[in-house]
Amino acid sequence: MIRKIIKINEEKCNGCGACAAACHEGAIEMVNGKAHLTREDYCDGLGDCLPACPTGAISFEEREAPAYNEEAVRQAKMQKFGVKLPCGCPGTASKAIKREAISSTVPAQITSQLSQWPCQIKLVPVNAPYFDGAKLLIAADCTAFAYGNFHNEFIRNHITLIGCPKLDEGDYSEKLTAIIANNDIKSVTVARMEVPCCGGIENAVKRALQASGKFIPWRVITISTDGKILD
Repeated sequence: MIRKIIKINEEKCNGCGACAAACHEGAIEMVNGKAHLTREDYCDGLGDCLPACPTGAISFEEREAPAYNEEAVRQAKMQKFGVKLPCGCPGTASKAIKREAISSTVPAQITSQLSQWPCQIKLVPVNAPYFDGAKLLIAADCTAFAYGNFHNEFIRNHITLIGCPKLDEGDYSEKLTAIIANNDIKSVTVARMEVPCCGGIENAVKRALQASGKFIPWRVITISTDGKILD
């Protein structure tokens, strides 16, 4: 089948191994001091390895490749770690989060800071008037649920776009490129979860910024599954 898959430029690879560590599916291995895509069927095409590479040796390409084999990845992880995961993605591993009880007699009053609609990346119009002079927040849709004060700290005074690269079909980069290229965007903040699949939304923003030809201040905020800001 023809699909998106990573490509490693061996000449640019410095052998640091960062990409192999970042590839949670185990598709990349170090062979004779260089990174190699040893299992094409383990590569999910989301590109968690791209931002980890310090030399820019990794890129995407569209070519004939075997389909991503989630079950084979799951089995390989079971053999390697001896842990049964619910699926090939470590971000779906179940865990309970205990929190201190909050008094029900004084309910917290939280006001929404969302300033536009729609907010889903796939649905938002490219030339919506609210993009003029906007500070853009591009967020993985789990972030607002995981981080309690997300509206006040992130959505306030921003135009918010949300998506999930694991569940949505296609790539966001083309749509985001059009939004950034055709509007006066002042800054871009990416809010993602710590789980590997959220690397897809970060990488889509990076590609969109590069393709837009504009120099725009941007930053990435990573939120843990128990609701803490990691960076």
